[in-house]
Amino acid sequence: MTVQILIVVTSVAKYESGKLPTGLWLSELTHMYHSAKENGYDVTIASPQGGNIPLDPESLKSMLIDKLSKDYETNQDFMKLLQNTKSLGEVTGQQFDVVYLAGGHGTMYDFPNNTVLQNIIKEHYEAGKIVAAVCHGVCGLLNVKLSDGEYLIKDKAITGFNWFEEAIAGRRKEVPFNLEAELNKKTSKYEKAFIPMTSKVVVDGNLITGQNPFSSKEIAKVVMEQLKQ
Repeated sequence: MTVQILIVVTSVAKYESGKLPTGLWLSELTHMYHSAKENGYDVTIASPQGGNIPLDPESLKSMLIDKLSKDYETNQDFMKLLQNTKSLGEVTGQQFDVVYLAGGHGTMYDFPNNTVLQNIIKEHYEAGKIVAAVCHGVCGLLNVKLSDGEYLIKDKAITGFNWFEEAIAGRRKEVPFNLEAELNKKTSKYEKAFIPMTSKVVVDGNLITGQNPFSSKEIAKVVMEQLKQ
């Protein structure tokens, strides 16, 4: 059986204020997608609403986009995939070896309280499958409860975009909440890189999280290594 990977991305194109655009942070999708395809794995890209995915224009800026992501941005076949994602409802009930939540600030609006997403994560986590998330994609883990009623991330080692990084990004006044603070409410094992905006990946059993966009390459590598074990 071919390894099946579900990558979940945001459907949200704007902050609540309506002033600034947001969306998927492209590299947080491309590195996982590329690594999976290199290994001959099947990838399904899904979003809460399905259909076209907004890309955060910040993630496409020349100073922030890496070569791999730039190549994918100019790949018409790949961009068509992003225009025709499945909805989470369409993939419910399907079995995957990995459920990976890509980030971008849009996820702060349509991931945390999405019960369909929560059920997908819960089922796969309890089945011993890999659940991974990077940057703001970690928002999707915040409210997931397991069968015993406890939060999935309770007392788990975890990382995610921190509040100082939010200041560097100039988004503190735009975001609906402080992700670092919310993670710290549910676990005493939140970790972050010593230097902000550098790669950090944390593994706790079958839960794998990456801190920021600069962790995209490393989290893809770690997930592929875990799959081979």
